[in-house]
Amino acid sequence: MAAELRVEPTPIPGLLVVHLPVHGDNRGWFKENWNRAKMTALGLPDFGPVQNNISFNAEPGVIRGMHAEPWDKFISVASGRVFGAWVDLREGDTFGAVFTHEIGPDTAIFVPRGVGNGFQCLEANTAYAYLVNDHWSQDAVARYAFVNLADETLNIAWPLPIDESKLSQADIAHPRLAQVKPFARARYAVIGARGQLGRALIERLGERAVAVDRDELDITDAAAVAAFDFSQVRGILNASGYTQVDAAETDSGRSAAWAINATAVGSLARAAAAHRLPLVHVSTDYVFAGDQADVTPEAPLAPRGVYAQSKAAGELAVSSAPGNSVVRTSWLYGDGNNFVRTMVGLAERGIKPGVVDDQVGRLTYAGDLADFLLHLLDNPQHAGTYNFSNGGAPASWCAIAREVFRLSGANADDVTAVTTDEYGAGKQLAPRPALSSFNLDAVAATGFDIPDQMQRLAEYVAALRMA
Repeated sequence: MAAELRVEPTPIPGLLVVHLPVHGDNRGWFKENWNRAKMTALGLPDFGPVQNNISFNAEPGVIRGMHAEPWDKFISVASGRVFGAWVDLREGDTFGAVFTHEIGPDTAIFVPRGVGNGFQCLEANTAYAYLVNDHWSQDAVARYAFVNLADETLNIAWPLPIDESKLSQADIAHPRLAQVKPFARARYAVIGARGQLGRALIERLGERAVAVDRDELDITDAAAVAAFDFSQVRGILNASGYTQVDAAETDSGRSAAWAINATAVGSLARAAAAHRLPLVHVSTDYVFAGDQADVTPEAPLAPRGVYAQSKAAGELAVSSAPGNSVVRTSWLYGDGNNFVRTMVGLAERGIKPGVVDDQVGRLTYAGDLADFLLHLLDNPQHAGTYNFSNGGAPASWCAIAREVFRLSGANADDVTAVTTDEYGAGKQLAPRPALSSFNLDAVAATGFDIPDQMQRLAEYVAALRMA
């Protein structure tokens, strides 16, 4: 009986061993070498192969490698056996890590870009096959990284002596590990880089960020989005948005909201599909009716205002493509103008505000949201739709304002509770969700640790006061 299909991690991040069921009888054997649905369900990235290559090796002892290429590979053997070796040549803590595994018809290996790959044939007439998710070109070779397969620090235990094996002159000439320039880690395009979330993403990504704001790309221009060079990034993070909730109810605001939150998102989704990139898009609690607490990601959309409707339309544009993610958030604050910063300023100036007490939800610290978005990109098997905020007990805007006043050294009682109707008297306000507290179980199920909203609030206020 054939073994069960399963996927195992290795000490090299992203390098996966796939155990393949092989069905045999007196005629020979059969296997499903690549099954997208089954394998992605077990955690293999949906890497979108576009080219299938086969290396035929007539004699035992042939060695090829070590090459780290700018695409992902799914390696298997159609006939014969090989001893495979992989070296992490990417920037980071695991640079130089080695993993070896023998491969026959019952084994495959998923190799992420930047991981050096080499193999030695153990049998005659070995056919070594691999799927890749980018087309080979001479220009791409300039982005390879190489390491010498005989490097003493790697200490790879090749089954057959290297000096008795067949190698190409190019492979013999590859540099030792100490001379290798590390393969640049994956870079991500951050759309809306100057916003609160965009700044948090840029801070965390550092040199891995490709900051994209209006000066670099007008996302409302579909032709400009289609022509933008996304070839050097591994994913797109859309942190942009028209967020003037009340202004969206005006004629000019309605046009702007739909252009940025819906039409432009559709253009980004098409660009992501054209370049085979995952797109992580940030949405809002406003897409729900706001009449129930503990809202799950599967709850039906019921946007009430123009802003909410435009954001819901953007979600639909993104979620139609596999591999993309939609992350809804609520009550965001970070580096920029926001409710918490405003309350700190009022407390310091001795102003006693009236704050709405009948809208209940949770704050989202931009840094924590940024960490979760990157967590999704680093773990593509978790792509999907999520509701995200900080954890802890839900609270009203008034309760949060009072906590900010207390943390600022002011009297919490200086904050007066008002209703939404009282606050909106004489104003033209868009409808707002009365209940915005999310069910966070899906986030926790990805292995992400969700910080408490009041803990983060205290840290944020302390940092503002210190500054």
